[in-house]
Amino acid sequence: SFPGVKALDDVSFCLRAGEVMALLGENGAGKSTLMKILSGVYQKDSGTIHIFGKEVQDLNPKKAQELGVAIIHQELNLCGHLTVAENIFLGHETMKKGLLSDKVLDELNMDISADAVVGDLAVSKQQMIEIAKALSINAKILIMDEPTSALTSKEIEDLFVIIRKLTSQGMGIVYISHRLEELQHIVDRITIMRDGKYITSMDF
Repeated sequence: SFPGVKALDDVSFCLRAGEVMALLGENGAGKSTLMKILSGVYQKDSGTIHIFGKEVQDLNPKKAQELGVAIIHQELNLCGHLTVAENIFLGHETMKKGLLSDKVLDELNMDISADAVVGDLAVSKQQMIEIAKALSINAKILIMDEPTSALTSKEIEDLFVIIRKLTSQGMGIVYISHRLEELQHIVDRITIMRDGKYITSMDF
């Protein structure tokens, strides 16, 4: 709850390893609020969160990251004046970040130099760097909030290839999108919310 607003009311959802679960609902349905709770940005008022079978208390962004939860916000969270490698390892720097970032970029088949300045890259490339950041912390749960809103058709296809690769490796992905035509290509299951409430879940 926020002052004067109950943003989420008796909501529940489950994400399985190796699946893409689309979280659907109109603006104001509570999707982003729910994901901010899972990623530790907001604190829950009540209820329980279980990650990999264990109940988690006092979740904050650092703790969520340590548990393997990564979120890619609709507004990309990168430092434009830094290089790709510096962005990928920001907050968990390592002496080998050049080598490690090359390895992560290779895993994603990204044609991006680790030495490139992020601000010089197209939005689609910046989004791939956000995914690379998630891989660099060994994320097992990836939340993608409207990931295709600024991408071309070809870039969306490239993103879907990466999503399929990640789920084949056991990652669970929460996919928030208003573009329903995309869902048939990558989604395994959908959860629908309305006015801060859980409506239903079903295989897709």
